Amino acid sequence: MEVLFGILQILTVAVILVLLYRPLGDYMARIFTTSTDLKVERGFYRLIGVDSQSEQTWRSYLRSVLVVSIVGVLFIYLLQRLQAVLPYSLGFPAIPEGLSFNTAASFVTNTDWQSYSPDVTMGYTVQLAGLAVQNFVSAAVGIAIAIALVRGFARRTSGTIGNFWVDLTRSILRLLLPIAFVSAIVLIIGGELQRLFTYHRCRRCGAISAWRSNCVSNSDQDAGYERWGVLQRELCASVRESHTLDQRFRDRSDARDSLCPAAYLRSDGG
Repeated sequence: MEVLFGILQILTVAVILVLLYRPLGDYMARIFTTSTDLKVERGFYRLIGVDSQSEQTWRSYLRSVLVVSIVGVLFIYLLQRLQAVLPYSLGFPAIPEGLSFNTAASFVTNTDWQSYSPDVTMGYTVQLAGLAVQNFVSAAVGIAIAIALVRGFARRTSGTIGNFWVDLTRSILRLLLPIAFVSAIVLIIGGELQRLFTYHRCRRCGAISAWRSNCVSNSDQDAGYERWGVLQRELCASVRESHTLDQRFRDRSDARDSLCPAAYLRSDGG
C-alpha cells in the first residue's frame, strides 16, 4: 500500500508538471526577457544603485551571487545569536553557535535542513525576518543562476549573461510572491491558522505554550479554533511516540514527564 501511495504521489507531480510547464514556462520566459521594469522594481534598483539595462559578465554575475549569499548567512547567523534580546523571541535563548551557522548555511543554500524543533527553539522574529525571507531569496538566487546558465548556452558569442539583480528581483516579485499569495489563499480556505500569538498557559500541565490547548471556548472561538483544539488533543496523545526533542530540552524533567507538547517549552520559572 505504501508503494502504491508513493507511485500515486509521483504520478500526481508528473501530471501537475505536464499541465503547468507550458503556461508557467511561457510566463517565466516573458519575465526574464522583457526590458520593461515595474515601478517598484525601478525604485529598488535606484536604492541599490543598479542599472537594470546593463548586463554582467559571468564573473560579475558570480560576485553578485556570492555577495547576496554571504550577507544572507551572516544576517541569519547574527539574528539567531541575538535572539534573546530580539522582540517576539517568546523568551527563547540565543541559538548555539554551531546550530546557528548550520541553519544559516542551510537556508541560504535553499536546502532548509533543520536539526531542531522550530516551535521550541526559534521565536517569531528569527523565523519571519530570517528563515521566511530566505525561503524567497534563496529560491530566487537558484532561479537566477538557472536563467543565467540558459543564457550562457544560448549566447555562445556574447560576453554577458544578464543582470543578477534584475533576475533576483523579478524572480521574487513576479514569480515567487504571486505563487505564495495564491497558495496562502488556498491554505486559508482550507482552514489553516497563522497568528502571531504570544504563548498561552496549557491547562493540562501549566506550562507556557504556543499551542492553544482547551482554549476554543473563548470569545474568538470559530471553526478554525475548533480544528486547532482537536489537533492539540491529538498532539498531546501522541507526542511520546512522534515528537523528537531538541537536545537542549531533553534534560528538562518537565519534558520527560509530561505528555503535553507545551511542557517542552520554558515555564514561568524559566
